[in-house]
Amino acid sequence: MVDLDLSQPPFTLLDDAGRERVRQGVDLAYFDRDEIILEAGQPGEYVFIIHKGEVAEIDTTQPAARERLGHYTQGDLFGAISILNGKSRYRFRAEQESLCYLLPKALFLELCDDCPPFAEFFRQTLAHKARLLTEQRAEGGVTMAGFMLAAVDECMREPLVVPAATTIAEAVATINERRADSLLVARDGGHGMVTKTDLLNALVVDERGRDSPLEGLGRAELITVTPGQYLFEALVIMTRHKVERVVVVKGETPVGVVELTDVLSYFSSRSYVVSLQVEQAESLEALAAASRRTPELVSALMAQGVKLRFAMGLLAALNGRIINKAWGFLVDERYQGDSCLMVMGSEGRGEQILKTDQDNGLILADDLDWPDCAEQMQRLTDTLIELGYPPCPGNIMVSNPEWVGTVSQWKQRIARWIEARDGDSLMKLAIMLDSHAVAGNPALLDRVRDDLFAQCAGNELLLSYFARTILRFSTPLTLFGSLKRPQHGIDIKKGGIFPIVHGVRVMALERGIRPTSTLERLEALAADGRLEPRFAEDLAEALSLFTELRLKQQLARREGEDESRNPDRVVVQELSSLERDLLREALHIVKDFKQRLSHRFHLEYS
Repeated sequence: MVDLDLSQPPFTLLDDAGRERVRQGVDLAYFDRDEIILEAGQPGEYVFIIHKGEVAEIDTTQPAARERLGHYTQGDLFGAISILNGKSRYRFRAEQESLCYLLPKALFLELCDDCPPFAEFFRQTLAHKARLLTEQRAEGGVTMAGFMLAAVDECMREPLVVPAATTIAEAVATINERRADSLLVARDGGHGMVTKTDLLNALVVDERGRDSPLEGLGRAELITVTPGQYLFEALVIMTRHKVERVVVVKGETPVGVVELTDVLSYFSSRSYVVSLQVEQAESLEALAAASRRTPELVSALMAQGVKLRFAMGLLAALNGRIINKAWGFLVDERYQGDSCLMVMGSEGRGEQILKTDQDNGLILADDLDWPDCAEQMQRLTDTLIELGYPPCPGNIMVSNPEWVGTVSQWKQRIARWIEARDGDSLMKLAIMLDSHAVAGNPALLDRVRDDLFAQCAGNELLLSYFARTILRFSTPLTLFGSLKRPQHGIDIKKGGIFPIVHGVRVMALERGIRPTSTLERLEALAADGRLEPRFAEDLAEALSLFTELRLKQQLARREGEDESRNPDRVVVQELSSLERDLLREALHIVKDFKQRLSHRFHLEYS
C-alpha cells in the first residue's frame, strides 16, 4: 500500500472503503523529461496522479504557439476524461522527470459505478467544482446542520396586514411606525404584498396622490412557504423567484413574513443578528456599534460555507442600511425628498463585503435651494469614516463639490466625459454606470442614468475606448497556459476581477442593461443572447472564486495573521490542488473573455 494523500476532491467524495481501494490499487510509475505519458487519440488505461514533477497538456491540432492548454503539478490528476470518453483528446507530456500514481481503468470505472458523485466530478463545469470547494472549506458542521434543519417559523416576522382601502400616506406611516419594509394588503379572495419601493414608485413615478388607496399596488400573487418547511427551502425559493421575502401561510392565512436578510443572519449567528441591531439603532453611536459587527458576520458566513452571492447580497443590504440611517440622522428631512445619495464602485455593484474606501455622490433636484449642503455633506463624510468607511484616495465623496450637483449638472458632466474619452473621463463614466441609490429620492438617479444610456446608445467609438481598459492588465498565465508563480503572488484583482467586472460593464452599456451587479448583468446578457448561458455562468463562478480568494486574504490580514501581505495578491504555492485547478481554469475563462471583447470592440487595432 502506498502513502497517497486523498484528502482533496474528488477522492473526498468516496467513502473510507473507496479511498482504501484506491490506496491498494495504485502503482507508481516514472516518466523521463519530454516523455509522452498519454498520446492524443490513445485509449485511456490509467488515471494519473502526480506525486512529483510537471506535466503539460497539449492540443496537437493547434500551432505550436497555441498548443499548450494546461499545466499539471504535484497533487493534480489527469487521464480520467480519456477513460470516460474512450480516448484522449489531448497529449500529456512530462515537462521534467516525473513520478505518477497510476489508478487502473477497471478500478476507476468501478469507483465511478459505486459512487456517482465521484464520476460526476470529472464532467462538471467550473460552477460545480467551485461548489465543491465551498463545501470543502465549510466549517462547523453542527451549525450547518442546524441551519439545514431549521424550520421557517423559527425565523419569520409577524405579518403587517392592512385593508385594501388603506391610503398610501397611511401605509407609509404604518411601515415607518413598525419598522417594516413591506405590508400585506387584504383583498377579495386573498392578499397582496406592497413594499416601500412600490409606495415610492406610486408617488414619484405614477404620480398618485397621498390619499390614493393601495388597491392595485404591488405584487398580486404571493410567493409563499409554510411554517414547517425548512428554512433553506425558503432561501431556494427566494433565489428562484428573485425576491427578497416570502409570505408564510397556514392554509390560506398569512401568519408571517421571512426576509432574505433574516435568513442569512440566522445562518451566520442565531444569538446576534447584526441587521436587527442596525434597524433598531436610534443614534449614531448605536449605528456605529452595529457597523463594527459586520466583519464578524463576514467571517461567520465564510466559515459556514455560505454561497458568496448570498453573502454579498446580505452585506450590500447591511451597508446600504447603515449609510441610509446615517443620512437620516444627519440630513434635514426637508431636503431628503429632493436629493439622492448614491454609492458607486464595488459598493454600487453590491460586490463589496468588507468595508473599503468611500465612493459616493449626491444628486439634487434642479429647483432645490439647500444653502448649507456642503457643510452637511462634509459632516456625512466624516460620519461614514467613523462608521468604518475610509475616505476615498481619489476624493470621490460627497464632501467634494465635483461629486455633488443637480440633475442638469450631472447630465452636462456625463456629456463632457463622453466627448473627452480620456482615461479620467472614462473612469468617471464607469463609476456612474455602477451607481446605486441608498438614500433620498432614487428617481433623481434614474433620470441621470437614463440620460447616460441615451447619450451612449450606438456610440461605437466610445464603446471601443471604454473597452480598451481591459487590456491594461495581463492575465497571470504563462505562455504555456499554467499559473504564474512569483513568490510575492499574482494580482487577483487586476488579473481576474477587473477584466470580468469591466468587460461585463461595457457589454451592459452597449445593450442598455440597467442593473449594476455584475452577476445580474451576466444573467441579463445571457437572456439577451449576447453571451452563452454556460459561459455567463462560468464567468460568474470565476468572479466568485477570485473574490473569495481575495476575501480570504483580507480576513487573514484583518485578524493579524499576516498584516504585511497585499490582499490582492494570491501566492499560488500556498493553494490546495483543487484551488490551483479552479484558479487556472478561471483565468483561462478570463483570457477567453478578453479575446471575445477584443474581437467585438476591435481592440486588436488599439
